[in-house]
Amino acid sequence: MSNGISRIRQAPLTYSSGVCARSQQPDARLVLSLFDKLHTTPKKESPPALIVFEASRGQTYEIGVQNDKQHKHDFPRRGRMTGISTVLSKVRANTVNLSEPSHEVKPLGDPNCPQCGGVGYVRFDVPVGHEKFGKLESCVCRAKDVAASARSRLFAMSNLERLGNLNFENFNASGNEKARFMTPQERDSLLQAFEVCEEFDTGWLLLEGGYGCGKTHLAAAIANKAVGRGVPTLFITVPDLLDSLRFAFNDPETTFEQRLNEIRTADLLVLDDFGTQNATAWSQEKIFQIMNYRYINKLPTVVTTNLMLDAFEGRVRSRLQDEELVRHLKISAPDYRRPEETSNPGISMLTLPEMKKMTFGNFQTREEEAGRESLSTTITERQDKFGGVHKDKTVTRVKVSTDDIQTLREAFAAAVRFSEEPHGWLVFLGGSFCGKTHLAAAIGNYRIALGGQALLVEVSALFDYLRQSFHPNSDVSFDRRFQEIRAAPLLLLDNLKESGASSAWTEDRLHGLLNYRYNMYQPTVLTSTLDADAFALSYPSLWNRLSDSSRCQVISINMPSYRRVSMQSRKRETV
Repeated sequence: MSNGISRIRQAPLTYSSGVCARSQQPDARLVLSLFDKLHTTPKKESPPALIVFEASRGQTYEIGVQNDKQHKHDFPRRGRMTGISTVLSKVRANTVNLSEPSHEVKPLGDPNCPQCGGVGYVRFDVPVGHEKFGKLESCVCRAKDVAASARSRLFAMSNLERLGNLNFENFNASGNEKARFMTPQERDSLLQAFEVCEEFDTGWLLLEGGYGCGKTHLAAAIANKAVGRGVPTLFITVPDLLDSLRFAFNDPETTFEQRLNEIRTADLLVLDDFGTQNATAWSQEKIFQIMNYRYINKLPTVVTTNLMLDAFEGRVRSRLQDEELVRHLKISAPDYRRPEETSNPGISMLTLPEMKKMTFGNFQTREEEAGRESLSTTITERQDKFGGVHKDKTVTRVKVSTDDIQTLREAFAAAVRFSEEPHGWLVFLGGSFCGKTHLAAAIGNYRIALGGQALLVEVSALFDYLRQSFHPNSDVSFDRRFQEIRAAPLLLLDNLKESGASSAWTEDRLHGLLNYRYNMYQPTVLTSTLDADAFALSYPSLWNRLSDSSRCQVISINMPSYRRVSMQSRKRETV
């Protein structure tokens, strides 16, 4: 609309009897529509006259056309007649004239801009079929205003006001001081993540770790720092991002394409809790479109997740594994909100008071038991013809020889060497309570005292712990827990039983666990009550690997139980 042309205040119109109209205010459109009616009247009819009735109720105006024949029927006399000049004067009184100085509209762009002349938008002179044909785009003179508007929209979408208190200044890079089981390695992983996040500016950053380890705090600190510098930033969880895209379909202020473009082109995108979204085909495709666009254009992106990369959709995983663009940090710190739990709560035996006491310093090589009698119990299982399992116990008396004590000395010396340089595998075979578990615990406690990490777990308890992840209320997946176990810096598995004593599922997972650690050259300690022949029969594939003396050492402890030394032998010594 050019200057000098009046802008008509519009009001909804309702028509009655074809030629009569009502409106809540005098409206030029209504008058003009009735003029059209005048000009379209058939010539054979009498020339119509324009008559306006001003109703007495409220500010409702009725305007109509009539001829002499229709007067009595079309226009009931509900009010006094008003001349057309009076009505038009009322229309002009309610009309805004854009040419008046007091009602000047501020131009969107720079009035001196050579591109748009102050309009604020430009249209490209391109041929039909071009992607920009017929489309208006913001002029460069509005770049500052457009950027400010984009920052405001992204900030509102981010809800960073609620996370405004999360910054680098109040982040505890050493972890919760109340954490009783936090190892130096866990603290180092947290400190490294803090230092990298504080310097983050370009590229991609992937923060992986369990709940409460500090991922979201660091990601929000990056976002808040960028917002403080005026960088258009979007901080959002992936489920909320997908909801935002869905809502755009019915949003009158934007379109789906505009919302998607705002997200994928944000100067900084922080995706929190990646992988928690419902993995529908639509959601996976939209996430890939966003990630792929940012990957191609090398736009700064931060991703936090408590999942392993293997759990991601293949195309996204491939891009996150690009070491030239992506910095992948694993935070192993325990939950800050639950500082008294370990990173594997309830599973590591080294957190038990009894196990903490088991060290090399208080281990006894039992030299004084040479020549004593001891009771040895042998348990054998057999199946009857109906498939029932029966256990037979055999108790025998044996004398402890110097050769038996020598096997205990060798086991002790091997455990000390392994604790100082944990490479390869160390296997202790022997009866119950012969000292195997004590030595395994001593290795773990020694490594922790040096600042290392160690996980001591009884085999059957380990798989009970893994099964808990299948519970509907579990907050962690089986794959995540299984990965934590098999990737432990030092794993000590206690009481490996004969094959067939556990379910096929358990033995299959055990084989996968041991096979992974062997192939990855990860230090591992095994203890078992099986003798060498029984072990080779139960686990032939594993035994063949353990036979490689360059990587594994198998020691059989031929000592009886600490608690099975004959009391009669002790009495004879005291007499």
